[in-house]
Amino acid sequence: MKTVQVNVVTPDGPVYDAEVEMVSVKAQSGELGILPGHIPMVAPLKIGAVRLKKGGSTELVAVSGGFIEVRPDNVTILAQSAEASEDIDVERAQAAKERAERRLNKAEGDVDAIRAELALKKAINRIDVKNNRM
Repeated sequence: MKTVQVNVVTPDGPVYDAEVEMVSVKAQSGELGILPGHIPMVAPLKIGAVRLKKGGSTELVAVSGGFIEVRPDNVTILAQSAEASEDIDVERAQAAKERAERRLNKAEGDVDAIRAELALKKAINRIDVKNNRM
């Protein structure tokens, strides 16, 4: 089966680098499925899971937005932060979720509420990816 090279990169360095059969992401415009030979494109991503299918299994990477650049033989995901499911610390993610919920409950200004909501979405995404609920 044909494959495409996938790289997930953050400012801290690479998070994922492998050949896969299919990539699925949540773009701002909707769900995208990328197969080898896909037409070139660039799209902004939502907070969500990147699903990487290879060899009959699916690997997950939690991303906090960013961009996907697609070329026929290469897919690059640039994210502010990203974690492979096996690297996610569930206790730390759960603590971040609880902190964000507390901040959201007592947020006084628009900026505080927006920041708390983003932190909550990121924490929930990390927990869901770790628990394979995507």
